[in-house]
Amino acid sequence: MNGKNKYPHIFEPLDLGFTTIKNRILMGSMHTGLEEAEHGYERMATYYAERAAGGVGMIITGGISPNVEGGAGPKLSTSEEAAEHKLITDAVHAADPDVKICMQILHMGPLARNPEPVAPSPVRSRIARSAPIELDEAGVEKQLADIVNCAVKAQEAGYDGVEVIGSAGYLISTFLVEKTNQRKDKWGGPFENRMRFALECIRQIREAVGPEFILIFRIAAMDMLQGGMSWEEVVTLAQAIEKAGANIISTHFTWHEAAVPTIATMVPRAAFTSVTGRLRKEVTVPLITSNRINMPDVAEEVLVRGDADIVSMARPMLADPELVKKTIEGREDEINTCIACNQACLDHTFTGQISSCLVNPRACYETELNYPMTDAPKRIAVVGAGPAGLAYAEIAARRGHQVTLYDGASEIGGQFNLAKKIPGKEEFYETLRYFGRMMDVRKIEVKLNHYVTAEELKLAGYDEVVVATGIMPRTPDIPGIDHKKVVSYIDVIRGNAPVGKKVAIIGAGGIGFDVAELISHKGKSASLDRDIFAKEWGIDFENHPRGGVTGVTPEVAAADREIYLMQRKDTPVGRGLGRTTGWTHRISLNRRKVKMVNGCDYQKIDDQGLHLTIQGEYQVLDVDTIIICAGQEPDRRLYDALKAEGVEATLVGGAYEALELDAKRAINQASYLAAAV
Repeated sequence: MNGKNKYPHIFEPLDLGFTTIKNRILMGSMHTGLEEAEHGYERMATYYAERAAGGVGMIITGGISPNVEGGAGPKLSTSEEAAEHKLITDAVHAADPDVKICMQILHMGPLARNPEPVAPSPVRSRIARSAPIELDEAGVEKQLADIVNCAVKAQEAGYDGVEVIGSAGYLISTFLVEKTNQRKDKWGGPFENRMRFALECIRQIREAVGPEFILIFRIAAMDMLQGGMSWEEVVTLAQAIEKAGANIISTHFTWHEAAVPTIATMVPRAAFTSVTGRLRKEVTVPLITSNRINMPDVAEEVLVRGDADIVSMARPMLADPELVKKTIEGREDEINTCIACNQACLDHTFTGQISSCLVNPRACYETELNYPMTDAPKRIAVVGAGPAGLAYAEIAARRGHQVTLYDGASEIGGQFNLAKKIPGKEEFYETLRYFGRMMDVRKIEVKLNHYVTAEELKLAGYDEVVVATGIMPRTPDIPGIDHKKVVSYIDVIRGNAPVGKKVAIIGAGGIGFDVAELISHKGKSASLDRDIFAKEWGIDFENHPRGGVTGVTPEVAAADREIYLMQRKDTPVGRGLGRTTGWTHRISLNRRKVKMVNGCDYQKIDDQGLHLTIQGEYQVLDVDTIIICAGQEPDRRLYDALKAEGVEATLVGGAYEALELDAKRAINQASYLAAAV
């Protein structure tokens, strides 16, 4: 079925009067790190052009600072810098003249990564290195003038418009909130004064760029801050922003320092769009909504409900630049869906690396990683249908090789089949759906329930053999490790091992946290129910107190088990988890009363339980079940057998290296190898 008929709201053009946006799907702003990279503008040109060719109606770039104070990264304040940006706008318009591209103006304010960040008041953010310097009145005027100049230079660079970000804890938003704006002059005090800076930005930009230039303001519709903006203030600001000259208002949720997840995979799809829908009734300009909208049916439902006029899908455009094109062509089952893991995108951004995507390593590497058709097709055997094997098989077959994929299990997916069972990680079902469909599209011969032998592979005479057999759980050397109390995390996740009321989990890496989440959870997963999610994280969508959270106590049912999550290292438990998601897992388990213990030295296991020292103090934990999550070792049994048979083979994924289950590394490695075979 033609996607335009199936999703009529998505593909309805949006008339802004002086220009038209061809559909309602926006590629939202994401800072990628290309902005600072060598040849970054050339790489960004290719990156954005691919998304334009993929069918989106509008693109908003990653944030660009108006001046040095606004951030340590790229800025736009001169005609010379505008010329660099023209590489991007020309590439996008060449890919599709109907696609609009707007540049985000981002002044990071107190979050700027420079020695002297500035803000309306010297209030240190919880996540900042130091308190910012308080701007005097001349300083405020300078920042305002620089933001306006940045918009003018963006117009000079060929952008169709700009988005001014007034949320997230960046400069403009810190003027709006009373606890970060303690000024007594015309820029502080009552809300009428606190919103003055935002309004002047929009009013003066509109005056400078004229009427036929898209001007978007990104508002914190629900900032998730205790004592944050009230709903009345949000509405007052939105109405004033519209009057000041904005064509579109983009709703944002949360400040970076807020203790509520809004973009992690544990967040329900489209969880916050009702807030946008409520604001949409208060203004007449179109509204953009965002956050955890990753498939066309979700976007269509949002539009049908009247929650927004435009749907922002940022990370989904990393995962699949052809998402909209595939939707138009009725190929939604071929969309490589964003699973909101953040491992290769936001975790990279916040650690100074170039962003990419766990399920699509080409994202932001379009000039380096490509999959051209081969002129020398080979017969290739891939053994192991986990993340690495699936990625290798799909890309090799896409390039024209004849691929046979073997796995001893009854279904593809490997460790993904464990991940999908963890509450909050249900999106892995989408990745499995995608790869399953690709096996058909690429005409890959898939042999499941088939433990292929080295002898069989040798007799088949393949040109290439790829061993993606994954990992084997490591068994720690603890006396009594074979006691009946001891079970493997694999058996626990699969439901093949009973778990008692008192549990010790040995190993507090990602797998240990997943197991703790699974066995501490009761009832429906919060990621599948917005009301449960809101209750667990203390959000009041109905009454919208200040910030959406002020005075609301999270309600999380304690686990019906006594659980210890334990590690040998003295470092805080969970420190090695992802930068943007680890804190959510720690909070979630803390609220379920899971005891996180470091500095453990395991002595033995017997009928009494687990004998150990904790920070040097001897203890015996009287537990019913001991779950082993103590790392992995590469499973190279087939590889070694192939070597013995004289068959050359390539190791990939966990079979190559198994420091920790790492689908990001496995898929990335497999993609580069398959691109070169």
